[in-house]
Amino acid sequence: MKKLLSMLLLVLLTATAINGCGSSEIYRTLSDIEKSGYINIGVYNNKEPFGYLNENDELTGYDIELANRVAEDLGVTANLIPVNINERLTTLEDGKCDIVIANFTVTPERAERVDFALPYMKTSLGLLCRQDNVITSLSEIAENEPIIALKGTAGETYLKNNYPNLKIMSYGSREDGTNAFYEYTAVAFVNDNTDVIMMASENPEFVVGIPAFGDVDTIAPAVTKGNETLLSWLNDEIRTLRNEKFFHQAYSDTLASTFGEDNADSLVIDAE
Repeated sequence: MKKLLSMLLLVLLTATAINGCGSSEIYRTLSDIEKSGYINIGVYNNKEPFGYLNENDELTGYDIELANRVAEDLGVTANLIPVNINERLTTLEDGKCDIVIANFTVTPERAERVDFALPYMKTSLGLLCRQDNVITSLSEIAENEPIIALKGTAGETYLKNNYPNLKIMSYGSREDGTNAFYEYTAVAFVNDNTDVIMMASENPEFVVGIPAFGDVDTIAPAVTKGNETLLSWLNDEIRTLRNEKFFHQAYSDTLASTFGEDNADSLVIDAE
C-alpha cells in the first residue's frame, strides 16, 4: 500500500511539473509568460488574409499583426503555433497555447470552454448575388428561386427561422456551396459577410447585395478558462490598441485589398 501511495504521489508531482511553474493549472499565468521570455499564440497559417504563409513561407495577415504586437508589448518573443479551425479550443484547454488569435468568433458554447478577451472585429451575414440580378433585400427573392446556405451555419438558421418559404439549397462545405453558385444553380449565396465580400472581390460577375444582416457577432482572442491575469492584461492591451487605431491600420495593411477600404468601419472595432 505504501508503495502504491508513493507511486501515485510521484505521478501527481510529475503532472504538476508538466503543467508549469509548480502550478496545478494547465495554463501559464501572465507572470509565468514574462519569466519565460516567450508566449505561445495559436494562429491560422492557411486562411488568407487573416493568417497565412506568404511566398517566403512567412506567417502574415491581420491576426498575425495582432499576435506580434501583443508579444512586443508584453516584452516577450512570439512563438506562433499554427492551428486549424477544430484545434482552437483544444490547444487552450490542453495548455499548448497561451492565447489563440485565429479569426475566433465568440459564441456562448465556446465561452463555456475558454475565456474571450475584448473583440477587435465584428461579423454578420451577407448576401452575394450576380451583377445582372442585384438583390438588396431578401423579400425580393421569389419562393421558387433557390438561395444557397451552408449546413449548420448561422446563415441557414437565419433563413429557416425568418424566411421559411424560401427555397434553401444547403451544402456541407463552402467549396460545394461556392461551386454550386458558380454553376448558376441559385440566385444568391448567404454566408458570413467577410466571406461574401471576399467572393465578390475575386469574381467581377458577383456583387454584395446585402453587406450585413442578421445578428452581429464578434471576433476576439481567447485564453484558457480561468487564466485571469493574462485575460486582464489582454483586455487592457486591446483597449490601448483600439485607442491608437491599431486595428484600422492593420486592416488597411492586410485586409483592405480583399474587403475594400469602405468596409473597414463595418468590420473593425476600434475606440468606442
